[in-house]
Amino acid sequence: MTLTVSLAVLLAALLHASWNAMIKGSRDVLLDTAGIVLGAGIVAAPFLIFIAPLPAAAWPYIGASLTIHLAYYYLMVNAYRVGDLTLVYPLMRGVAPLITGVAGIVVLREAPGLLAWLGMLLISGGVFLLALRALGHAPSLANEGSAIGFALANAAVIAAYTLVDGKGARVSENVWGYITWLFVLDAIPFGVYMLARHRARFGAYLRANAGRGLVGGGLSAAAYAISVWAMTQAPVALVASLRETSVLFATLIGASVLKEHLSPRRWAGVFAVVVGVVALKAA
Repeated sequence: MTLTVSLAVLLAALLHASWNAMIKGSRDVLLDTAGIVLGAGIVAAPFLIFIAPLPAAAWPYIGASLTIHLAYYYLMVNAYRVGDLTLVYPLMRGVAPLITGVAGIVVLREAPGLLAWLGMLLISGGVFLLALRALGHAPSLANEGSAIGFALANAAVIAAYTLVDGKGARVSENVWGYITWLFVLDAIPFGVYMLARHRARFGAYLRANAGRGLVGGGLSAAAYAISVWAMTQAPVALVASLRETSVLFATLIGASVLKEHLSPRRWAGVFAVVVGVVALKAA
């Protein structure tokens, strides 16, 4: 993985952690998520006039990704409703690279080397440490159990859409066209659902928070566009692992902005992630 790709993925990680922190810090997670998804579609739409048509082979991947992303949004909304950012986010993002790495061997025929596996394991182990709470800190063990369940389920979903989009972008031979269509079309089903089930609330939210939705949507679109591009330049499993350094940014945002508790164990997790990143870069 080149230095340019590595730095681009680290930037994507920061952007991703930022829009997730916006959702967790909101008063209504569902409305904020829907606003950001819609905002991403609006931000991406003008770029359609600049891209070449996608080949027919790319559309099944876009269709599959759209379906998987609906599950992603459902699980993410429910995880953030019952769990802290510094618990939910590390679990979602930390398990996914390991699943991606194993599945990538079968699906994409990409076999990471020993040092790359070491880096992925360190990153995943680090995010597990970041997700562990100090004893007695959790306000509700029932809520924590539910949050962990939603987060782990979403890890599998994240691995699934990562593999689908990594392959789809390569098949399309037009990564920017692929990601533009993905974000534009992704906004439609979620927007239709919100208008059908929560028309009054969603309409009022959009009128009051249009700028927030566009900013969050722009961050979301940019973060994933960079990641998908990187997956056409380097093995998907390595990009997926490096992208999860967003956990570091989410942890710091959760501690400094959302005033969530960080124990020494979680700081050890930060160190493990950093060492893992170094191992990936060396690989």
